Amino acid sequence: MSITRAKSIDFLYEECKDFDLVLVPDAPMASALNRRLDQPHFGPFAITPRRLAARRREQAEDRLAFLEIIQTTDLNWKETSYAVGNILQCWEYQGAADAVLNYEQFATTATHTAVDCITEMDTTSKRLTEYRIESDTSVAVVGFKQFTELERSILPPDYDIINPFTREPFDHPPFRVLDSPTAIVDAVLDTVTTENADDVAVVLDAASQYSSLIESALEAADIPYYGGPGFTDNTRHRAFLQLLRSAHAGRDTQVNDVRPLLTQLGMSIDIEHDEKRLYDLDRQEVDWLLEFRDEVRSSTFEEAINAYEAVTDSTIDAFRNELETLGILDDAITKPAIDRLEFYLQSYEVPIDRENDGVLLADAKSAAHVDRAVVFYLAIDEGWTHSSPRRPWVDEDQEFERNIRQFQRLLQNGVDQYYLVQDTSGGTPVTPCLYFEELFDKDFDKFSDLDSLQHSRSFRETQSGFEKEPLDVSPEEVSALSQSSLNTYVNSPRDYFFSRILDNPDKKHFREGNLFHDFAEFYVSHPDVITTDTLDEVATIILNEVDPFLRGVDTEVCHTTYRVGLQTIVEFLDGNPPQGDGFVTSDSGRGENFFAEYYNRPIDASHTERWFANTNLGLKGKIDLVHNPTRLLDYKSGSKKSAYSVVKHSALDPPSDKPNFQALLYLAHQRSEHPDEELQFTFFHFLETLDDVVTGDASLEDCLTTVTYYPVTYEEYITRPAVFTELQEDAANDCNKTFSKSTYEVYRALLDAYEFPDTRDSDELIKSDFGQTLTDRLIADVGDYKYVKNGCKQALRYLLRIRNQNYFADDLDRFEEFVRERMSELNTRRAGDERFPVQGLGGDPNYRYVDNRDCILEGESR
Repeated sequence: MSITRAKSIDFLYEECKDFDLVLVPDAPMASALNRRLDQPHFGPFAITPRRLAARRREQAEDRLAFLEIIQTTDLNWKETSYAVGNILQCWEYQGAADAVLNYEQFATTATHTAVDCITEMDTTSKRLTEYRIESDTSVAVVGFKQFTELERSILPPDYDIINPFTREPFDHPPFRVLDSPTAIVDAVLDTVTTENADDVAVVLDAASQYSSLIESALEAADIPYYGGPGFTDNTRHRAFLQLLRSAHAGRDTQVNDVRPLLTQLGMSIDIEHDEKRLYDLDRQEVDWLLEFRDEVRSSTFEEAINAYEAVTDSTIDAFRNELETLGILDDAITKPAIDRLEFYLQSYEVPIDRENDGVLLADAKSAAHVDRAVVFYLAIDEGWTHSSPRRPWVDEDQEFERNIRQFQRLLQNGVDQYYLVQDTSGGTPVTPCLYFEELFDKDFDKFSDLDSLQHSRSFRETQSGFEKEPLDVSPEEVSALSQSSLNTYVNSPRDYFFSRILDNPDKKHFREGNLFHDFAEFYVSHPDVITTDTLDEVATIILNEVDPFLRGVDTEVCHTTYRVGLQTIVEFLDGNPPQGDGFVTSDSGRGENFFAEYYNRPIDASHTERWFANTNLGLKGKIDLVHNPTRLLDYKSGSKKSAYSVVKHSALDPPSDKPNFQALLYLAHQRSEHPDEELQFTFFHFLETLDDVVTGDASLEDCLTTVTYYPVTYEEYITRPAVFTELQEDAANDCNKTFSKSTYEVYRALLDAYEFPDTRDSDELIKSDFGQTLTDRLIADVGDYKYVKNGCKQALRYLLRIRNQNYFADDLDRFEEFVRERMSELNTRRAGDERFPVQGLGGDPNYRYVDNRDCILEGESR
């Protein structure tokens, strides 16, 4: 099977022009035929059955019936909507208003009441039921199978059926596959102008993202359009609804939940407050909103509208009129009342006046005929598939045939058709509209399996853009990178770029982390101030500072968590006090400390919160605790990571999908201070044993993860006699047994003769020439036993664990070169010589760790 060619409007007109009356399935086709009349015609020529019977523009009778019933009966809104939908639908398919009562499961008391009410109304369906075309009228019916039983009931005994399709296949244009919705919208905007807008139509799924994307793009380009946003899409209407919702949202509502509303109300709140509770935000800008929230429960809808209009200096008369039509304008604004209002607006399309000029936006599930010369079809995915009503009065096979015929006609509108589609969206395959499975005699999973053309995105410039003023200023070069900046830059340079120019909201875990760090720094200087009772006080202080970010139900849990974290920090510092002279650099300035100010005591320890800027290496940062001259410590409130995980995520070639260079960066700086010494970097996860503290089984060791730097290369390190001793005593059983029967000289000779493979994968190491040679040598030295072969595998895994859990001189050398390359690259991009790409060194960024996700277009690499 293939798409059947539809007859052109001109061809249909030639077939129909000699009839007195032409019935068509949709109004746009009727209008197109009427525009081709070449001589005066008495009465209607081409018309839909509903328009013919009603003698007026078709109205949304489901909405009108709903309004009538809720005002004249005691039925609630939801049961009214359910009954109205069933009655009108069954009427359409069975031809009688009370036909729904023939189905026992639907013949409820509410349905009986609704039927009695609807049959008394002057609806289009009622007029259609009573109307009959005079028998002496010559009638042509275009697309008879598209008509419902109710529409067919008006036909005279004799009429002619005109098939809107030919017997020929439609040679459809190729599917044009683009990378993203933005690229698809850009392709449309490359063609449409203000001059040709009246000749263009865009067909799309009105419920998809394409609706808002194309509307905003057309508005930005000052291109007129119609058929787009509805009553509830109006910005002021949405804002007013959100205002009503916010009144009952509870005390845990965050600022970011109502930011669109705040923008409409003209209340400017810094983004740093986004994740704080609105109700407890001590900002003058939101005083009006908080007062409204307190008063609205005793107000009516009309009073709320008046208040909204006063604060925004605007009017929403259409919304006021609709509430009056619903009969709730003077009702109190209770939560059930708001729920009913939202239900109504989601269920029914409130009519609005539209300007019928410009680009026509047509809904793929409603339209069948679009009388425009150029038609763009966007996506054509599974969202275009109709959902057949699951009711006993609907023949699903007939309904499917009706829908697929409409789909075929829809795809052939216009002189030029452009099918703009995607193969994937967000890494997930896009499913083509299910009707294609019926229409195409071939297997396919995506559009590129069909007749298609691949298109890369072209960047359009519709206007001159923002005004630019050249500045005679040389770009300032970055001389040092912090670990967080380096992590972000390696994951996505574009995200790094936006992080430098955009503010991000303050977050709960940032506030908590800073307070814990301040406490630890304070305790090192003033351990005498803190007692068991003081820890409870400090936990309460932290809770009060973090409270704007918390839900009410979380308060007690958080207090317990803070108390345990503080106790763990104290126990560690009491048992492991800092040693040595601390750490001093030329850039060792100290920031403010919350607890130093609270207790009015200075911080004078040289071990804590030490800033450094090592421009020779291009590194900077802040060390939480210089535990001793060769051991640095960092406090972490998150879950514990193993030494293996720390080393894994600091990989350079290629970088990890979660790059984290903190330990490498700090050790590189510390090596510059102590070049030939063994160094350690310890992560202290002070909340790791939270559950164990509650049960009394906590151990400080479970909180610590330490990675060690050895001032030799990895190959030099594993040649040490001490490592051979570990293979004899500390490795797995077969390894201990095997190497206990060999000698260090055999082991050392092997390492001197063969290069250790540059791999971090144990299976790869075991299968390598080195791994095989080690096994052969030990078999020759110890014997051809199964335990020897297994012991060699255990030895290779042990040696690799050493590499994968520690750093060596060659690791830090490579890291320092890596930083120099990134610094050079970064400064080139800062100078404007090239863009900051989206992709990092490892390819597509890990979007879980992208902070400015809304600023980065999906699928864009440059």
